[in-house]
Amino acid sequence: MLRGLVIRPQWIELILKGKKTWEIRGAKTAMRGTIGLIPSGSGTIVGVCEVIDCVGPLSASGFRTNAAKAGMLPSEAQLGHYAKTYAWVLQSPRRLEKPVRYQHPAGAVIWVRLASAVECAIRAQL
Repeated sequence: MLRGLVIRPQWIELILKGKKTWEIRGAKTAMRGTIGLIPSGSGTIVGVCEVIDCVGPLSASGFRTNAAKAGMLPSEAQLGHYAKTYAWVLQSPRRLEKPVRYQHPAGAVIWVRLASAVECAIRAQL
């Protein structure tokens, strides 16, 4: 079953343009493979990418050195937002021609399990 990752819209745009290959989070992930990209609050999947690795916890200097991978300037890459900071490594972003609507479950904040019909609609566009 395909999962969707909820991300702020401005970061999804950078991911889809290939300018952001690290998604910064406060926990590591064991998820690997294709995921849907969900702009927070949209009720739609607008693209997909691959999660290929998880790096961290990051040191302050490691985060600054790799800030561009997270779509940031080194001066913007500050630790402290999370107790520990991890980079979820993304590759092969693809924008869907037409966003696919999905039903957002109550309480889902990071990951959303997508229904098989939604998964089929996404795969039909790839």
